[in-house]
Amino acid sequence: MTKTLGLIGAGNIGSALARLAVAAGLNVVVSNSRGPETLADLVAELGEQARAASPAEAAQAGDLVVATVPLNTYEQLPATALAGKTVIDTMNYYPERDGTIAELDSGEQTSSALVQLHLADSRVVKAFNSIDFVRLFSSARPVGADDRSALPIAGDDPAAKIQVAELLDVLGYDAVDIGTLADSWRSEPGTPVYVQPYLPARPDGLTDEEMGRWFFEVTGVLVPADTVRELTDTTVRRSAGDARATLA
Repeated sequence: MTKTLGLIGAGNIGSALARLAVAAGLNVVVSNSRGPETLADLVAELGEQARAASPAEAAQAGDLVVATVPLNTYEQLPATALAGKTVIDTMNYYPERDGTIAELDSGEQTSSALVQLHLADSRVVKAFNSIDFVRLFSSARPVGADDRSALPIAGDDPAAKIQVAELLDVLGYDAVDIGTLADSWRSEPGTPVYVQPYLPARPDGLTDEEMGRWFFEVTGVLVPADTVRELTDTTVRRSAGDARATLA
């Protein structure tokens, strides 16, 4: 059972997960590449259940560890400190930010498979990559709630996927197992399950300022497990560039 969640990366997704974890009664160890002192405000907000540390310390402290950094920095994840751990990979490939990665552009690999190659002694599970950070926090619901949404997970190790599904349950979501890391593309940017199902229809004619306000204020849409399963089962793989074009 997860008692302490380690987070490598404390951006939008990492901070949302930290808040959900503390609300669920877990201890949290947060880290980033800039040093623990830069996380003082977040730790103060989270309270006594949280502390800041280095990435290696967060890796060692966590019963489960979340890697939530830009994909182009995944090789900086502390592989030695993460050995033997289940690592939740929230990362997505955005070529305009990460630069081009030939194996991903060709479809030869998935981003999570590359992370697993780097973390050869860890058990990588893809999760929390298909929902925006605002809805990730605001749409969480307790077990048994009628409006509880589901999120896809993927991984090669069945026991690790059970661990991650149990964490999702504690944080407020059902989990849908969509297969191995080779199948994790089914929840990546540009696929039918990515972000849009968790949002209502975008209003027409909004200015950039109005659009920003709408994004932060709008209530999430219920996406139950059956819908996640249907969306991921029926998606068709495209090149990274083609998939990104669908998000415009």
